[in-house]
Amino acid sequence: MKEKKCVYSVVAPLYNEELVINEFYKRLKEVMDSTGELYEIIFVNDGSDDRTLEISKKICKGDKNVKLLSLSRNFGHQAAITAGMEHAGGQAVIVIDADLQDPPEVILEMVKKWKEGFDVVYGQRSERQGESFFKKITAKIYYRVLRCMSDIDMPVDAGDFRLIDRKVCDALKKLPERNRYVRGLISWLGFKQTSVKFIRRGRYAGKTKYSLKKMLKFAFDGIASFSHKPLKISAFVGFFILISGFIYLVIIICKKLFTSYIVPGWAIVAVIILITNGAVLIALGALGEYIGRIYDEAKGRPLYILDEKIGFEDDDSKLS
Repeated sequence: MKEKKCVYSVVAPLYNEELVINEFYKRLKEVMDSTGELYEIIFVNDGSDDRTLEISKKICKGDKNVKLLSLSRNFGHQAAITAGMEHAGGQAVIVIDADLQDPPEVILEMVKKWKEGFDVVYGQRSERQGESFFKKITAKIYYRVLRCMSDIDMPVDAGDFRLIDRKVCDALKKLPERNRYVRGLISWLGFKQTSVKFIRRGRYAGKTKYSLKKMLKFAFDGIASFSHKPLKISAFVGFFILISGFIYLVIIICKKLFTSYIVPGWAIVAVIILITNGAVLIALGALGEYIGRIYDEAKGRPLYILDEKIGFEDDDSKLS
C-alpha cells in the first residue's frame, strides 16, 4: 500500500516558550486537524534554557504528528526557521511563531489561497495589539524604508508568518547565505504571491525575545542583504560635505581678500571636523557591515548545529 504524502509542514521556532507552548500546540492542532489532511508539526528548539525542550519532548511522545529539532545552542530565529524548512516534507510549509501573536486560525485562510494557486501566502498585519507606541511606529517606518531601499518588491507589515509551496521551499534551500533574512529571500525568489490580513495579538504569556540590539541587527540584515544603497548614500554624503567644504573655503578667502571680515577662531573649525569625522565613521561602519558579511560567507560555517532529532525517519535522537 502506497504511503500518503504529508500535505502540510508547520515549522514553529521555540526559544524559552515554556509558558505558552502547551496552549500554542492545542490551538495549532485543532486548526491542522480541521483540514482533514496529513500534516506534521516541527518544533525547533533554538537553545532554550527553560523547560521548553522538556515540554516539547512530552508533546512529541503523545502525538505522532509532532517532530522536534533541537539546536546545540541559540543560533537565532532565522537559523531556527531555516532548520525547520530544511527538514520539512510537506507540499506546503507554514512558518509560525509559538507566542500566539500570529493566530494559528489564520493558517486556514492561507491554505485556501494556496489551493487557489498561490505559491507564497504571507500574513500581513492590519493591526498590532499589545505593543508599545515606539515599537509600532519604528516597525511601520522600517518596513517602508526597507521597501524603498530594496531592489525587490518587499511587502510591508509582513513578518515570517507565511505559507510557501514545496517548490519555493526547495528553491530557498539553494540559497546558502549566512546572515539570513528569510522573508526577504522568499520575496527575492519571486513566484506567485499574495497576502492574508490579520490582527497581530499581544503575547499570550512571557516576554519578547527581541531586544533593541537584536531588532537593530535584524533591521540592518534586511537592508544590507537586499540593497547597496547605504554605501551609495555614504558616498553621496561624503561628496556633499566635500563640496560644501570647498564652497565655504572660497567664501572665507573672498571675505578675507575683499572685505574687512575677520575669520573667526577654532569653534567653526572644530564643528566642521566633528561633522566630517562623524560622516566618515558612519560610512566606514556601513562598509564594515558589508565586509563582515563577506567574512561570514567566506568562513563557510554551517548555519546551525543539531543536537537532537525526534520523530523523523532518520531519527538519530542525540546526535554526535
